[in-house]
Amino acid sequence: MINNAGHFLEPLIVTEIGDRIAAGVCGSLLAQAGATVILVEPLTSHTNGKWRNRPVAAAGKSSVIADNKRDREFIDRLLARSDVVIASTDISPLAYSRHDHQIVCDITAFGGSGPLAGKPNSDALIQALSGIADTTGDPAHAPTLVGFPVIESSAGIYAAAAALAALRVRRRLGFGQDIEIALYDCAINALPTFLPFHMVGKLAGRLGNRHPLVSPWNAYRTRNDWILICAATNEQWSRLCNVIERPELAETPKFKTNADRVSNCDEVDAAVQQWTATQSIEECIARLGAIGIVCGPITTIAQLAGDDNLVHRNMLLRLADPVSEDTVTIAGTPLKASRSPGLAPAAIPTPNRHRVEVEALLEKVTSKAKSGFRGNIRPCTGLRVVEIGQYTTAPLVSRQLAALGAEVLKIEPPEGDSSRNWPPSQGDLGYFFMLSNADKRSVMLDLRNEHDKQAFRKLLQSADVLVENLKPGSLARLGFSPQHLTAINPRLVYCGISGFGADSKYPGRPAFDVVVQAMSGFMDLTRAGGGTPIKVGISAADIIAGEFGLFSILAALEYRDRTGGGQAIDLSMQDTAVWVTQTAWNGRRASDTNVILKCRDGYVILESDQAALAARLAELDSRFRLGLATAENYQRAELVALAARGGITGAPVLNISEVITSAQTVARNLIGYARDKDGRTWMILNSPLFLKATPPAVTRLIGALGEANAEILGGEIPAGRAAASTI
Repeated sequence: MINNAGHFLEPLIVTEIGDRIAAGVCGSLLAQAGATVILVEPLTSHTNGKWRNRPVAAAGKSSVIADNKRDREFIDRLLARSDVVIASTDISPLAYSRHDHQIVCDITAFGGSGPLAGKPNSDALIQALSGIADTTGDPAHAPTLVGFPVIESSAGIYAAAAALAALRVRRRLGFGQDIEIALYDCAINALPTFLPFHMVGKLAGRLGNRHPLVSPWNAYRTRNDWILICAATNEQWSRLCNVIERPELAETPKFKTNADRVSNCDEVDAAVQQWTATQSIEECIARLGAIGIVCGPITTIAQLAGDDNLVHRNMLLRLADPVSEDTVTIAGTPLKASRSPGLAPAAIPTPNRHRVEVEALLEKVTSKAKSGFRGNIRPCTGLRVVEIGQYTTAPLVSRQLAALGAEVLKIEPPEGDSSRNWPPSQGDLGYFFMLSNADKRSVMLDLRNEHDKQAFRKLLQSADVLVENLKPGSLARLGFSPQHLTAINPRLVYCGISGFGADSKYPGRPAFDVVVQAMSGFMDLTRAGGGTPIKVGISAADIIAGEFGLFSILAALEYRDRTGGGQAIDLSMQDTAVWVTQTAWNGRRASDTNVILKCRDGYVILESDQAALAARLAELDSRFRLGLATAENYQRAELVALAARGGITGAPVLNISEVITSAQTVARNLIGYARDKDGRTWMILNSPLFLKATPPAVTRLIGALGEANAEILGGEIPAGRAAASTI
């Protein structure tokens, strides 16, 4: 059992009874935040869901074996005395009525509404139905499935964050509630880099290792290995042109802006490739790193243990597995914080190791039920969040906090966030920027200017949270180190998110999503035809880090409200990305039981090994005796239906436009639209954190650059700078 002194959470009992991988992820995070997590294990072992890698699912938790029929009374007492229950009722049904004080988080494939509600689809099939499969892989070949359960991981982190939001409500208002987390909803929420193309009538699809909105951004061959190189701004492009000894390219009209380079990305990549082919990977990293260009190698899972930064941050642990009697590798905790650091797993329990202790604990627990106000309130109402964010990670954190009710003030430099005008756009505003920054208000400050620094200090005095994803050390160089922030506001929760952490073996090294994907094992696990390492189409490393940021901040707020003290959180994108790959460690990677077939109107994914699939389809349609290429005679829906008659589950691979208009997306209200004051229509993403009693809401578009200066800074807009286009 856990001693909670110095940890994020007060003494808390969590019962994890769901079999989904996402349920295990949720329980693991709550355990690392200080909760006592009781893992309910089946009477007979199996390899479905999270149990495929039991060491990862069980590490750091208290294990009890309970059979629903034989141990009904024990399960009822356990559930009744739990603060939080983690279920996954689509694959492991649970007959239980929630007590008033409790939080019951049900993680399923599709949630409780829409035409797909109740279907127990796997991560792979949801990749197909959500557009993630269609956007991953080489554009000249079939879609590629992400090689680890990326959506299960995302849903589990969101579920843990939702549980903390519900705990905040219970602590303040006295009641628990049901939470519904759908893997499908989480997948749709991960599409901001692709959704904009639908708005301008373009079809977003696979780009290999390129980025849909930025160029150059790709994997390039060096003399001895692959390297990822990303230049996201015009200034970075200019520096890159100098180092590859082609300075004239920076002034060439067809390469001058990011939009120009995206339109001419083949030529951009050819110029970069011409240079990298003459260099070793070590030479590339040294020369590009010296000028602040984001780059990195592709690291295999086997090589993670030798990564200096992961070793430094204690992210790979060796623990004894009592079931296999082997020593296995488990991820450490990514929750690095100054006052209440996360609890790394200390042991993997033997099944039923804690039954006696849990029985004793249940005797001591008393009901926490209270009556409380129930009205139109959201979990983070009353909180002020300040964001200095760019691109995906920090903006995702504050976007979700805003949906949960927080006031979010986005600090932008005089030139605005660098993604404000990313294409596709309407006028001078990019769809990606508007999607990523809904529900926020813009405050324009030049933090190189002493007058604006003073305004920022004053703003921080009234803030509850500061979240940023600048290059490590940037805020400290401006006079806002963690120590200075504490002096300004001792109750402030500060969350800095960077590629490799502030406490790092790679100090000051910048990183973008694809480089972190490369250096965390994502690309090793996700390989296109021929074994080429390929990035996950969505910005998966950015998104996972943002979800961890959301969870960490909510956990730190629990600690602050209990003790009065704020703190600094140091999140490394590499840590968080490595953490979610651990389900594929120790030889436990899911076997190749998915087949992707090309049909007349696209692709389908069928859950079977290739030989068994070929035999079964041949029984159903004799034309398949000629081979699986017979699938090209079918429409996607026809082939999925045929396979279902043979007991094989499958799904069509939908493109982004099909996903946006699908009945499930519409029924779940996952995507909305809003007009600005100039009559322009913008797409918005609703939050996947469905707290049923206190649901999130997206209520407004972000406004003009500096829209909130007059109100927030007492009428002072920094001299000589006018706000940009109005909304």
